[in-house]
Amino acid sequence: MNKERLDWVMSGLRQHALTKAEDQFLKTALEDFDKNHALTERQEERLESLYKQKSQSTPTSKPDRSSFKKNHSQKIESGGPRPKAF
Repeated sequence: MNKERLDWVMSGLRQHALTKAEDQFLKTALEDFDKNHALTERQEERLESLYKQKSQSTPTSKPDRSSFKKNHSQKIESGGPRPKAF
C-alpha cells in the first residue's frame, strides 16, 4: 500500500465512529508505515476490510437528514402579500 492510498483510507475511516481496538489498530498501522514505509500484508488486508465495512455505514460527521426534513417541512408564515415589482 502506498502513502496516498493509506491517507485516503485513513481519512475515510476518520469519518466513522471507531471502537478502541479499531482506533488502536489505526495508530499502530500509521506508526508502522512511518517507520518501515510499508505495512504487512495482514495489516493491509485488515485496513481494507475495515474501510469497506465502515464505508457501507453512514458517517458520523454527516448531519441527520430526518432532522433536516422536520425543520424544513414546517410551513413558513407569510407577513402579508408581496409588493409588486415595477
